[in-house]
Amino acid sequence: MDTVRRSAVDPARGLSAADVAERVEKGEVNRAPAAPTRTVSQIVRANVFTRFNALLGAMLVLILIVGPLQDALFGVVLVANTLIGIVQELRAKRTLDRLTLLTAPTATVVRDGDASRVAASAVVRDDVLALEPGDQIVVDGDVLLSDRLEVDESLLTGESEPVVKAPGDRVLSGSFVVAGTGRIEVRELGADAYAARIAEDARRFTLTRSELRSGIDRILTYVTWAIVPTAALLFVSQYRAHDAWRPALSGAVAGTVAMVPEGLVLLTSIAFSVAVVRLAKRRVLVQELPAVEGLARVDVLCIDKTGTLTEGKLALDRIERLDDDLDPEPVLAALAAADPAPNATLRAIGDALESPGGGWTVEDTVPFSSARKWSAAAFVGHGAWLLGAPDVLTEDRDTLAKVATHADAGARVVLLARAEEFAGDALPTSAAVALVVLSDRVRPDAADTLRYFAEQGVRVTVISGDAPSTVGAISSSLGLDGADEPVDARALPDDDTGLTEALESHRVFGRVTPQQKREMVTALQGAGHTVAMTGDGVNDALALKDADIGVAMGTGADATRAVAQIVLLDGTFDALPSVVGEGRRVLGNIERTSNLYLTKTVYAMVLSLAVGVASVAFPFLPRHLTLIGALTIGIPSFFLALAPSAERFRPGFVSRVLRFTIPTGILAATATFLGYRLATHEPGVTTMQARTTAVMTLTFVGLLVLSIVAAPLNRWRLALVWSMGVLAVLAFVLPATQTFFALDPPPLTVWLASIGIASLTWTLARFFVPEERPVGTRWRAEGE
Repeated sequence: MDTVRRSAVDPARGLSAADVAERVEKGEVNRAPAAPTRTVSQIVRANVFTRFNALLGAMLVLILIVGPLQDALFGVVLVANTLIGIVQELRAKRTLDRLTLLTAPTATVVRDGDASRVAASAVVRDDVLALEPGDQIVVDGDVLLSDRLEVDESLLTGESEPVVKAPGDRVLSGSFVVAGTGRIEVRELGADAYAARIAEDARRFTLTRSELRSGIDRILTYVTWAIVPTAALLFVSQYRAHDAWRPALSGAVAGTVAMVPEGLVLLTSIAFSVAVVRLAKRRVLVQELPAVEGLARVDVLCIDKTGTLTEGKLALDRIERLDDDLDPEPVLAALAAADPAPNATLRAIGDALESPGGGWTVEDTVPFSSARKWSAAAFVGHGAWLLGAPDVLTEDRDTLAKVATHADAGARVVLLARAEEFAGDALPTSAAVALVVLSDRVRPDAADTLRYFAEQGVRVTVISGDAPSTVGAISSSLGLDGADEPVDARALPDDDTGLTEALESHRVFGRVTPQQKREMVTALQGAGHTVAMTGDGVNDALALKDADIGVAMGTGADATRAVAQIVLLDGTFDALPSVVGEGRRVLGNIERTSNLYLTKTVYAMVLSLAVGVASVAFPFLPRHLTLIGALTIGIPSFFLALAPSAERFRPGFVSRVLRFTIPTGILAATATFLGYRLATHEPGVTTMQARTTAVMTLTFVGLLVLSIVAAPLNRWRLALVWSMGVLAVLAFVLPATQTFFALDPPPLTVWLASIGIASLTWTLARFFVPEERPVGTRWRAEGE
């Protein structure tokens, strides 16, 4: 133990209760910046003050001035959409906030001589914090005591090598302990801490990229630029057609409102919010909403063995002597007792063996680290002892053959060796004394989870610090392809090309260091893969940070939970398929609804251009397009956005949506314009009847588009399409709805002709609409 730095605080006792109360009263508490979720006011502002709300709001004011109240019906939809968006996001926020409390960082404070675990927000200035491996450092402080304390500051500096901290050294928030123990005195906390000044919530990573949201943003940018000139042209043409500004303004508003895909952003937010709530019920914390989508895009899943495939609860199986003159049990018990922060291996040994009693005074120690793969302790009168990976501590072939036998059976084996002495972290010469065989129970759900990912086309790669044969044996027992050819990571090439080739051709890797895990993730990303990484130990934190999606076990170290986008609170691997399923539901269903809303935008723009060129009255009143939009887009899109979906991710969201919506929108506009012009040229047909003809034609085409987007048409989707058709028929035949929506069915000949035009136009769709369906690929009714 290094010497104590001079300080006003006794590192053994820490602050008193009175000292803590005084600092709390002064506000010297670790109030960290708010977590990266929006506040209530931000949610309200984000849903109310949007560019489309501003546009539609202006249109609403104009209609209230110049038109009848029925034409302002889209205002009700505007308000309802906004309220629904706010309610859903607030619901998701409450769920996230509750779960975040369960995974909030904690710290071990020493007060009045007692150490206790408290929330990071309860730490006060001058507190003494006790540090152990795996602890995330939540404040800036000075080291008071150090027992070979090693801190990883890579999340702050990018340097992957752990830094040894001595008394008097500064430690920074956002770093974490990888080896040794120590105590620090809190100096800077809350918003003044180093990590808080450079990154939100003491984390140095960018938010998960969302292809879905970025694609929608691109589409909305295109739409915004197209709406302004089209709306201006429409107003000019309507003024010329009517020679009066009131009907001209009404027609222009009708066309402009139809161009706005107002529900698309709303449904995207709702889909993500509902996914968060659904996953929360499965005890999955989503720390970044786009991560739900991101995991659905993953094609390579990197997992650790311990804590993922196995339960991570080691038990001592047996001790095999290699030196008959030495009894290894007292030594092993002493090693377990000497480590103030034992890892899983030492805990299992300590639980199984009785305390060695007196006479085992610790003289010096080297704590275990994933990079060294061994630990050591020297005892007065008993010499120096090492415990670690057999293939690191010995080269004896007979010993390694015994190790291989146990490893092939899936056991974890560590070697106890005796050394004359050791100096620092250099590996001393030693003699093997005993093999310690430990068992780790395989998770009962692991095989099914691996099978699920194989069926979904996701390649699972196991990267572990354990012996390759052990990792291979367990992976093989679970049915993982390629597990019979495990690779020793120490033999991997250093160049990126060679590493990538090894990763592409093998599935199981053992003796992987934390830095190698990071390099493997980077190599896979460089090969064009979308990579997810799961882990629970401090040695997984670097790889989790660099992966496209980091998944931490809730039972793991603070450091892994701090950098992960998704936390499995119960620490069970079988929760991952539900996350993938939610992501695919969001991706597939938002693509469906995007096709609906953007088809409407295209046909509204094409119709506006057509009437502008032809200098005729716009075929719809605002209330007409509200009715059509509700029946063919608005109502069904809410059901489709939240429906089950197992569609696999395919890149190219924007191009695929545009390839579908542009031709379908043009065809819908063509059929509608032809039907409208047919009615206006038919003797005796009134303007209201001609407009009703256009409404019927566009509704019919809209239902056809809905049937394509909703495919495959299982029972409930078929019922959805038909129910919208029934509502449309009722709107056309009921006197009350006829009056409210200004509908007057035309003569039978005009009605049949318009339907014929719509059907004929849609028959041509097979020549213009791409064969690749927007999402669904089957037309017949079937179950999911």
